[in-house]
Amino acid sequence: MTFGEEWGWGADPAEARRIFDAYADRGGNFIDTAVNYTNGASERMVGDLIKAKRDRFIVSTKFTMARDPANINSGGNHRYNLVRSVEASLRQLDTDRIDLFYLHAWDFTTSPEEVMRALDDLVRDGKILYLGICNTPAWRVSQMQAIADLRGWSPFVALQIGYSLVERTVEHELMPMAEAMGLGVLPWSPLGGGILTGKYSRADLSDENDADVSATRRGVIASSGHLNEHALAIADVVGEIAGEIGASRSQVALAWTLQNGAVTAPVMGARTLAQAEDNFGALGVTFSQDQLDRLDRASAPAPIFPENFIGRPMAQQLIFGTSSLVGRR
Repeated sequence: MTFGEEWGWGADPAEARRIFDAYADRGGNFIDTAVNYTNGASERMVGDLIKAKRDRFIVSTKFTMARDPANINSGGNHRYNLVRSVEASLRQLDTDRIDLFYLHAWDFTTSPEEVMRALDDLVRDGKILYLGICNTPAWRVSQMQAIADLRGWSPFVALQIGYSLVERTVEHELMPMAEAMGLGVLPWSPLGGGILTGKYSRADLSDENDADVSATRRGVIASSGHLNEHALAIADVVGEIAGEIGASRSQVALAWTLQNGAVTAPVMGARTLAQAEDNFGALGVTFSQDQLDRLDRASAPAPIFPENFIGRPMAQQLIFGTSSLVGRR
């Protein structure tokens, strides 16, 4: 999403190439984009970057978001938009197939049967190889996966969700679902939109929530609802630990996501080569148990029902009696 300047804050083609080359030189082979990122410029850049060695890279892209804000049919999960979005992505990427194709967000309108059948048709046509889903309630993902299984249609293999030290509510339902179903989790915004890097201070606190994509990164993260006092307090703890282990705040935040066994890899965005190279250093970060405990205490989400009932001592004793039970995975 940071490839292209059309939204006001991305990398130009030359800087995008430097970032890509640095990533590829280190063995990086998985690329994430979407049909609408920077109004299509992101896909066009990616297509140009991978063209000489296409088979080395796994390219993922997404549909759902409107390609033309004035045309309601250019957005949503319905078959019409799905097919047209795939065609647009194939043109923009200048490729013959999409390796991993995501439904970008549930539209709360299209039937799950229509979505799964249309996706399976495109897999059978060879335009898509594997399927993923993003930003969708766990119960709906489970329903769609069950439909695919019962019908013999292509299942989801990947789940992309917002996950970071400032967004852990996905641990209630989505992460356990992914582990149980064998979906690889790819967290987006693992730096919390830049909050965890120390980029923002109390002076930046905002409840800005405009419908348009903001021309500033601060506006984008404010619209997510995370630019608040609690998030900045978590960022303070990240800063403390970064100082203790001699790492950058970004490296600490990225390395933390890899502590969760369901995570395949965080989706790392960078606007400059310097940011990308700093992020690569997350692979060398190790934490002590005390440091992990401090990060957990600072960021742990409050339990929700039924966990906040079933997990309490009285409910546990009502279920198991006075016997001791050792949990296992």
